[in-house]
Amino acid sequence: MERYDLRTEPSGRKRLSVPYRGTRLLRHPMFTKGTAFTLEERITLGLEGLLPHAVSTMDQQARRIYASIQRKPDPLEKYIGLAALQDRNEYLFYRVLLDHIQEFLPIVYTPTVGRACQEFSHIFRRARGLWITPEHRGHIADVLRNAPFEDIRLIVATDNERILGLGDQGAGGMGIPIGKLTLYTAAAGIPPWQTLPISLDVGTDNLELLEDEFYLGWRAPRLRGDEYDSLVDEFVRAVKARFPSALLQWEDFKKLNAFRLLDRYRKALPSFNDDIQGTAAMAVAAMIAGARATGVPLRNQRTLFVGAGAAGIGIARLLRETLRKEGLAEQALTEATAHMDLQGLLVEDDPTLDPVQRPFAWPAARAESLGLTPERRRDLAAVVQAFHPTLLIGVSATPGAFTEAAIREMARHAIRPMVLPLSNPSSKAEARAEDILAWTEGRALVATGSPSDPVRHAGREHRIGQGNNVFIFPGVGLGALVSEAREVTDGMFAAASRQLAAEVRDEDLTAGSLFPSVTRIRDITAHVAAGVAREARMAGVAGRILDDDLLPGVIAEAMWQPAYLPADPAPATALGASPGSAMPVFI
Repeated sequence: MERYDLRTEPSGRKRLSVPYRGTRLLRHPMFTKGTAFTLEERITLGLEGLLPHAVSTMDQQARRIYASIQRKPDPLEKYIGLAALQDRNEYLFYRVLLDHIQEFLPIVYTPTVGRACQEFSHIFRRARGLWITPEHRGHIADVLRNAPFEDIRLIVATDNERILGLGDQGAGGMGIPIGKLTLYTAAAGIPPWQTLPISLDVGTDNLELLEDEFYLGWRAPRLRGDEYDSLVDEFVRAVKARFPSALLQWEDFKKLNAFRLLDRYRKALPSFNDDIQGTAAMAVAAMIAGARATGVPLRNQRTLFVGAGAAGIGIARLLRETLRKEGLAEQALTEATAHMDLQGLLVEDDPTLDPVQRPFAWPAARAESLGLTPERRRDLAAVVQAFHPTLLIGVSATPGAFTEAAIREMARHAIRPMVLPLSNPSSKAEARAEDILAWTEGRALVATGSPSDPVRHAGREHRIGQGNNVFIFPGVGLGALVSEAREVTDGMFAAASRQLAAEVRDEDLTAGSLFPSVTRIRDITAHVAAGVAREARMAGVAGRILDDDLLPGVIAEAMWQPAYLPADPAPATALGASPGSAMPVFI
């Protein structure tokens, strides 16, 4: 396990203490600069003769790499090329990613990461992160000691069962924690040596994977019940002991496990579930911004959810709390939303409802009063006709779930309907943006879960905002770490949601987008982090009290920048070890 040692000159400039020499240094992704090592550094670090003579600038390296990636026609090949760069040189990888964030965000994350998860065992090049299997029971703490760096502050862990809208991907689900932490570093500046992706590889029920000779995961049916719970409990205890300053993000767990683990551990260590809480904050921010665009207050909107899994229920929880703060209560609060899942409209007399769905089910009398018989409850167009929603949210992972009949019916009752098919990847979207605009005569405000090209309708170009959690979770993580929060509260996500909505400019809404441009991601993340840190302080969960006037400077200082530092040889130590000086705390 390594340290990443920096020292600060009296001028404030940072310098990097390098514990390696020669080829080992060139091959280390966090210490190498490749052809950007100066002639002096090449002498002092044992690199003479190992590099071509010319010294490149980082800008030259970035332009050279970008041209190389551009020559790859297939998005998955670009993903592989960028992953290879990340494995070689993390500084240069993040420089290229930030220089081209709008272009490469869909490559390093949705939608391409979904395909990368499906092909994981076939495109595997180099391991990243840690893999915990049932064979590690009893010594998970020892496995955590194999983390590449010592001062881990941010962990993203998955058990791989609900990868995007693709379901159980077994070991291939590791692509999601890797991708999420990439976005944490790109958007929030969390130093890459302080991040750790983890796969809780507890098996898979995906027969196609189990029968694949190249499958790299723990080849067994998925662990369930008490054995699963005890393994996760040991994992959490090991994280607390080994990385006491770390924030843990649960990622892509099946619905009931997702809610159980969130509720069980959220007070045991700072943790949250992005599928539940991050998606909720992102979606509610779009609703708040959309209400501003339509001139109809959020409390007067009627919202219909299609999909009542972790994402749908998470959004519903945050929306209900938001509406409650706007003055809705009791019957009005119940009647402001409706929820559909595979079985149709959620109604209290349905014995198949699970515990997390039941609080959002309508009384049977409410459904009957609107003419929604058990048969009509399964028909989206019929529910739209009866309920008259102004806002339609899709988190069902069911392609084509938003039918033309349903959208046209919605447009009959809403002047500017808001339609958000948020399921990922694109192949799982409930509808295409161009179809929604065509069916609503161009009146709809549309946001999609995956990137969408602008849509031209009746001579006007509509910019389609992407409902990407990257607008939320990096800021929540950064705000929680900067404030040293003991708990990540629902109020912190509500604060993130309000701040994101405020980041949507009038020109964004005029162009048809419910989200800001991702090119502003670092500024947006800094503002979201400030809102989250303020809420942590007001909620009494902050371990570090920061006044409002200090917050912007503290956050800016905490955000790592991918720029090479002057490199000095570390004091002589054992091969591969770094000096014993304490690692500086960025977060």
